[in-house]
Amino acid sequence: MPPTLASLVHHSALKLTVRAGEDRLDVPVRWAHVSELADPVPYMEGGELLLITALKLDAEDPEAMRRYVRRLAGAGVVGLGFAVGVNYEEIPKALVDAAEEEGLPLLEVPRRTPFLAISKAVSAAIAADQYKAVTAGFAAQRELTRQAQTGGPEGLLAALAAQVDGWAALYDASGAVVAAAPEWAGRRAARLTGDVQRLRDRPAPASSVVGGPENEDRVELHTVGTGRRPRAALAVGTAATLGTAERYAVHSAIALLTLTTERSRSLQAAEQRIGAAVLRMLLAGEPDHARAVAGDLYGGLLDAPFRMMVAERVPVSASAALARAEARAGAPALDRPSAAALAAADTAGDPLAALADVVESAAARAGEAVLVVPEGERLVVLAADGGAAAAACAQYAAALETARTGVREKVPGGEEDELVVGLSAPAGPIAASAAYKQAEQALSVARRRGRVLVEHEQMAAGSVLPLLADDAVRAFADGMLRPLYEHDATGRGDLVASLRAWLSRHGQWDAAAADLGVHRHTLRYRMRRVEEILGRSLDDPDVRMELWLALKATSTD
Repeated sequence: MPPTLASLVHHSALKLTVRAGEDRLDVPVRWAHVSELADPVPYMEGGELLLITALKLDAEDPEAMRRYVRRLAGAGVVGLGFAVGVNYEEIPKALVDAAEEEGLPLLEVPRRTPFLAISKAVSAAIAADQYKAVTAGFAAQRELTRQAQTGGPEGLLAALAAQVDGWAALYDASGAVVAAAPEWAGRRAARLTGDVQRLRDRPAPASSVVGGPENEDRVELHTVGTGRRPRAALAVGTAATLGTAERYAVHSAIALLTLTTERSRSLQAAEQRIGAAVLRMLLAGEPDHARAVAGDLYGGLLDAPFRMMVAERVPVSASAALARAEARAGAPALDRPSAAALAAADTAGDPLAALADVVESAAARAGEAVLVVPEGERLVVLAADGGAAAAACAQYAAALETARTGVREKVPGGEEDELVVGLSAPAGPIAASAAYKQAEQALSVARRRGRVLVEHEQMAAGSVLPLLADDAVRAFADGMLRPLYEHDATGRGDLVASLRAWLSRHGQWDAAAADLGVHRHTLRYRMRRVEEILGRSLDDPDVRMELWLALKATSTD
């Protein structure tokens, strides 16, 4: 604790005597200052113990002393030390009475105690308090580091909450709560999402202090990260202003969270190169090689159906964009886009970066893999079909679509970039090239129609399947599949059913094998037999398409 008037009174070497304000001695002393000015207030900052000999004061004038003491108390002076035996043998009654009336502590300083001794005592106590705070801060830093290494962000937040005797929460780039400690703080932290989103619009590093809707506590918000766009934010809630030791703990937590949430530029570049290589291999029809390169980084994404997204920037009137923003701000609350989507929409004015933030944040919260590859002026995304990233993209697009409604016809002017996205149908690794073409086709339609997002399924008004009823098509299908039916008729396997299951599952071995009730190695053997019997490779997407259409044309369903 910092020194107080009580600690100075109890200092055996100073021999101070309390003459007024005995009930206010527990107030902290920020400094001891000597001034004989009749009005020292302009030179006070508050929190001082003022030391005087009344050299220029009429200390026996009651009215003058009332004015003097009232000025000192109003300026935040916490105490008055009067040296006796210099100009006055004892403290004049007028000054004692004025101090009593105002409630200002008045200390009698004996002649043998120099003011310098009091200043040294205050300085030493402040230094000791600061040293204690720094030592406690370093201890907190060690504990936070240990928790970050063993318990990750959750352990770090728990340790920080204990250090500040409050709560702590971590937000992602969109303002969603990632983790909170103690557990009850998650609901409290969620109410500050809007404040977090406003904070991320300020130049980093940024911080702010907010209060709860019912003044529940004092909350400090800090951006986390080293880049121009913060990757996360930290909230720290306490009942009072943070002390020095607590401040050290918060700053240490910000540094550690930056290390755990902000990957180095070289690592980001390396991961991006891996993602680009995986995408090229998929588009080249080499799914096995893509899996080998992806490893644990993207491997899980390639073991289930995914969606391919292709996004582009398109120019739009700046005045139209401004009108959309105004319309959005004035819209009823129920009609406005989601807060997370709109925060991402303003990401440094880059719609592709905003989309990347949306899908990556959603995937991180859900613990799913997502592949995001910048491709010139495009962004290519592979996200799990039905997963959180794909859903976040659709929600974000819907929010932008709502924001654009009714203002696209505004007066044209300068241009800025706007987002369009094409989304493929669900596909597997062996059909990645076809999915990319689908996404490109949907992107082209979105651009022509002025839509934010178009799914490939929305492009077709009907279905091609009724066309397969043509006799010529049936004849072709019968001829193509006859060798497989003849093989199955001998009782040596069930190649037709296996082929249908494998194609319907987009080449996913485990899923197709589960549908058939066989081991995946059995299914692999059957597909090799199909290739041998037909003399055609199932790696060829045209062959897979023809076989699927042939199966549909000969289906009795």
